[in-house]
Amino acid sequence: MPVNQTLSTYSDMAYATSVVVYIAAMLLYFGEFAYGRAGAGVRKRESALVNAGGGAASTPVIGHVETPQKRPLSERLGGMAVAMTVLGALVHAASLLLRGFATGRVPWGNMYEFGSAICLAAVVAWVIVLFRQLRAERREATPAQLRGLGGFLMLPVILLLFLSGTVLYAKAAPLQPALQSYWIVIHVAAAIVSSGVLLFAGVASVLYLLRCRFENNPLKLAKFGSRLPTSQALDRMAYRATVIIFPVWTFAIVAGAIWAEAAWGRFWGWDPKETCSFIAWVVYAAYLHARATAGWRGVRAAWINIFGLAVMIFNLFFINIVVAGLHSYAGL
Repeated sequence: MPVNQTLSTYSDMAYATSVVVYIAAMLLYFGEFAYGRAGAGVRKRESALVNAGGGAASTPVIGHVETPQKRPLSERLGGMAVAMTVLGALVHAASLLLRGFATGRVPWGNMYEFGSAICLAAVVAWVIVLFRQLRAERREATPAQLRGLGGFLMLPVILLLFLSGTVLYAKAAPLQPALQSYWIVIHVAAAIVSSGVLLFAGVASVLYLLRCRFENNPLKLAKFGSRLPTSQALDRMAYRATVIIFPVWTFAIVAGAIWAEAAWGRFWGWDPKETCSFIAWVVYAAYLHARATAGWRGVRAAWINIFGLAVMIFNLFFINIVVAGLHSYAGL
């Protein structure tokens, strides 16, 4: 079917808008992260000064109605950051839907769309984790510490969206003949969700290493490390995200092998994309094993998780763009 250029234009506009909203959310997250502890210190000093005034200062005045205390600036920044994140995700999803309606196909038929979908999956995963943690009876970190993680996730998301929208951008067009199969819905969708969640897990592992460095030597990264969740909380976040999504990543590889047999007459041919995806699977399997093995938990396991993310990024950019193979569908 012909491409609807009007919807395609609206899709591009929504994409650019979502990037701007994500940037605003990132700045608000970092604003809360930077101001939170300083603001808390000011409030403690003010409270100490009031209490130092003696009992008379605490005696209620008849007829006086106390005005409700304003939320600290840091909390307001954090709340706005979360709201902007949700808004950005909605606009981002709209850009993908409009691209799909414009082309009459699934909106992940080239590298531009694939990268955009991965970023949306990462943001949605982060929002789910945040709200689950905030509603949990036993939180693993304070609300400010949890929200602070958002800025560090938004940074790679924005970078990937920028690269996708510039270097990897492809005009709306029908699917290549080789991709015209129902397996693109199953195989690629599973790969997108897996990649997005594993991006969040990798960011959590990076922050875990930084927090461990602070806990081992509080003089290093003192202002930064003290505002992160505990190392145990970050480690659990990374592990839970990986252990939940690992079966989906496994399914994506298996579905890809089935599609390969239908398209090329063989399940596995050690194509560069297949090989790199399998290496990533082995690395994440090693991470899950290390996380459950005494002597490998903690820092060693976190490094394996980060290496897995590096393999995924290498697979996304270098293998798809530079290396020639049967999976060369970048659309560049």
